[in-house]
Amino acid sequence: MTISAFKKYFKTELSELYNDSESAFLCSVFIQKITGFDSFQQRRLSHQELLIDDEKKLVQVISDLKTGRPYQQILGETEFYGMLFFVDEHVLIPRPETEELLEMAIHTIQSSELNVQGLKILDIGTGSGIIPLVLKKHFPGAKITSIDLSEKALKTAKRNAEHHQLEINFIHADYLNFELTESYDIIISNPPYIGIEEEIEIADSVKEFEPKMALFSPVKDALIFYRKIAEDAQQYLKDNGFLFLEINQKLGPETLELYTGYFSEAQLIKDLSGNDRFIAGKK
Repeated sequence: MTISAFKKYFKTELSELYNDSESAFLCSVFIQKITGFDSFQQRRLSHQELLIDDEKKLVQVISDLKTGRPYQQILGETEFYGMLFFVDEHVLIPRPETEELLEMAIHTIQSSELNVQGLKILDIGTGSGIIPLVLKKHFPGAKITSIDLSEKALKTAKRNAEHHQLEINFIHADYLNFELTESYDIIISNPPYIGIEEEIEIADSVKEFEPKMALFSPVKDALIFYRKIAEDAQQYLKDNGFLFLEINQKLGPETLELYTGYFSEAQLIKDLSGNDRFIAGKK
């Protein structure tokens, strides 16, 4: 099969899942991943026959995509905040909203009076390590500690840290039963915040392929992580320190209430889609 023929086959086979532009993008990405040909070479060599092994791998990609498996998992990597990250079935696929969270955090820190050299940051629920690694990239002098319950997720996060040659203090622990021992200038988190009763609303492509422990609250109380973070922030967030949280859009006011009164500034912020998505606070 030629590259051109495969592209037509890819589009036809996945027409029910992707529109033409999405299909063309994904097809090009996978051809480059497997053959090494970039988009320009794919056009120039469109009538070249694919190697048998490469064709088999590409056909398998179509089968995997038909199951609903995220294309980032099939690739084994994704781009986030201009950086390449390894991802697998043990970590969440990074979302655009988390880029917004980081953009807000980075801008706030840069505009603050905090000394970025020796800045101490706590990241709760690190997953693939995207939050601490993006922050470390922007603030090389920061000392960042990241906590996660999943050993497999931490393995992926450490792999990403090694890939980017960035040093993070990763801790394997159940945060809900973990006692902090030092204070921080920044606390940031995108914890599991989907209520158990909301599972029926979540797309199969998400809940069947991404780790449920990273998606859903472990108990009926969907705010359990935010309650613990609020308690810890009272004691372990330094004066003039900042808090940045990604939250459940359905529980914006309820989440904000946990932090009102404990911070000189605490606000509920909408994402680019207009949903209540973030809590930002200054102690």
